[in-house]
Amino acid sequence: GHTRKKKKKIKKKMKSSVLVIATLAITLLIAVVTAETYLHERFESYPGAWVTGTNTGKTLGEFKLTSGKFGSDKGIQTSQDARHYTITRNFDKEFSNRDQDLVIQLSVKNEQGIDCGGQYVKVGSTPDLEKLENMKDDTKYAIMFGPDICGGNRKVHFIFNYNGKNLDWKKTVQPATDKLTHVYTAIVHPDNTYKMLIDGEVKESGSLEEDWDFLPPKRIEDPDEKKPEDWVDEAKMVDPEDAKPEDWDDEPKLIPDAEATQPEDWDEEEDGEWEAPQVPNPKYKGEWTPRMIDNPNYKGVWKAQMIDNPDYTEDKTLYEYEKLNWVAIEIWMVKSGTIFDNIMVTDSVEEAAQAREQIKKAQEDEKDEHDAAEKQKKEEEAAEAAKRQEEEAAKRAEEEAAKEQEE
Repeated sequence: GHTRKKKKKIKKKMKSSVLVIATLAITLLIAVVTAETYLHERFESYPGAWVTGTNTGKTLGEFKLTSGKFGSDKGIQTSQDARHYTITRNFDKEFSNRDQDLVIQLSVKNEQGIDCGGQYVKVGSTPDLEKLENMKDDTKYAIMFGPDICGGNRKVHFIFNYNGKNLDWKKTVQPATDKLTHVYTAIVHPDNTYKMLIDGEVKESGSLEEDWDFLPPKRIEDPDEKKPEDWVDEAKMVDPEDAKPEDWDDEPKLIPDAEATQPEDWDEEEDGEWEAPQVPNPKYKGEWTPRMIDNPNYKGVWKAQMIDNPDYTEDKTLYEYEKLNWVAIEIWMVKSGTIFDNIMVTDSVEEAAQAREQIKKAQEDEKDEHDAAEKQKKEEEAAEAAKRQEEEAAKRAEEEAAKEQEE
């Protein structure tokens, strides 16, 4: 009887384990099935689905398809200086990020050594841009993300549009400033949190509500509370027992210079009576001020009590956008040469990470080519400098020899 009970327990545990494994498998399968990438633009051709703005009112520059000076991964490069650039394309399908992660990712290479220009993308909804050719700088968007450099002002933009207002990120992340490819990733979670990565490394993370001004503060100082009239907020006070010494003002601020002498050509009839110039008196004590002591009645800095803000209403859908359907590159650039590539919009954090891994190999090859070219450039410059020095030395020798012959 005891053995039979034991066997039943073992069978029950096995059934339970199988059920747990099956549940996990189904959960993972659902996650895989529901994960979707709405755009993965690797610019194997151009323009393809991209549409140039025709109603911008700006002088537009043209993008060209190229891998640039280093590397083999092609993207689209700004090709004209001091131009606006405006191109837009639809996703593979319109979607909402409700209850899902939203990942926006792109790679940027500033091989020209950028001085001033945007390197960001804008993601938007169908109702705000029904015709892609109408994209312009004031077209409403949902999220703007990517680096922006102009002189000493360098930051990664991460802007949300909420109730018609564009909300700037309170945090500041410096973008990469070299001439190589770097991957920028924005991840927005359905629990109203986010991460921002550069080349797969998390640079910032946090709460949408805390790091953007989506909502008024939860708590505010009570506007009806007033500081009590007898509140003492001076931390220090004059020492009532401190008195100025009687001899404090005996010494003047300036005294005649004891080392000065009357000039030999001084004429009292014409110049008047000579007086020595005034110099600072080393014994002068300055203006007397009483000693300050701790104020025994000090109560600290007064602050009104914090109360719940009546204007605050929680919004658990700060992250959410309906009908997302397009991405645009809408920028101004002074010195052209920036290459955009690998633009990705997905609800899969894992697929975005896999895409970064694929880009990583191209980044490594690109860096090797760049470093080899820089090394060769320095060697050629050093050789050129040495050649100039030799030529200058030979010229000086010829001139000296010619002088000797003349003498």
